[in-house]
Amino acid sequence: MTAPLTGVALVTGAATGIGRHLADGLAARGMAVAGLGRTAGRLTAAMDEVAAATGARTLALAADVTDRPAVEAAVARVHEELGRVDLLVNNAGLVDAAEAPIWEADADQWWDVVASHVRGPQLLVRSVLPGMLRRGSGRVVNLASGMGIRAYAGYSAYSVAKSALMRITESLASSTAGTGVTAFDLAPGVVDTPMSRSMPMWAGFTDWVPPERVVSFVAAVAAGELDQWSGRLLSAMVDDLDELRATTPPDAARQLRLRPFRDGDAFANR
Repeated sequence: MTAPLTGVALVTGAATGIGRHLADGLAARGMAVAGLGRTAGRLTAAMDEVAAATGARTLALAADVTDRPAVEAAVARVHEELGRVDLLVNNAGLVDAAEAPIWEADADQWWDVVASHVRGPQLLVRSVLPGMLRRGSGRVVNLASGMGIRAYAGYSAYSVAKSALMRITESLASSTAGTGVTAFDLAPGVVDTPMSRSMPMWAGFTDWVPPERVVSFVAAVAAGELDQWSGRLLSAMVDDLDELRATTPPDAARQLRLRPFRDGDAFANR
């Protein structure tokens, strides 16, 4: 069981869905929570509700994660009003508007999906990481997906974006090795959220992953209980936290790699 937490968490997409559950759960465990989202009114109401329910300090940051000046201004406000960011959770992101093959997808919406999951986290990391590196501590969690491991024809933008996000995580973990800063991918599984409900592939689905499981994984990361898994993919749906705490992953376990097709394959073990 993870001990009570301290410090400041910055959660993107915090007004609804998984982001809102994370804001609630991290605040209830003792963290101050800055929530970032595009819709000011809904976000402010959500952060006020979190503060009222938990007694935690909260801050609502209205910004689009793909807007560089807005992201930089939002992170500056967190530093001024709450203090250093100890945990960054890149949760915000769009999904393909319709289940369609890539050549039939709306080109602009397709790129908006990719940008939300790639440009957004890159801008957040760019604004938050220098402070973490100066202190020699900090953790980043990027919300991953099984679609980043195996492409789904009807969700090509989301699949591309989540694969790219996993590469961001591995690159970040490699770049910060030995600094006290760590980075993780977390696949939440299928959680009952407005986004999941909007996807035809989940029509009639009932075997939802409880959002508290997702919160417990992020809390374990925030507490430093899973640092040996930095740069790798965790799954709230299938993993056991106690097993992860007790295990150091071998080689490239839970990282994106090509499967070799023969002995001596040039792409083996890379």
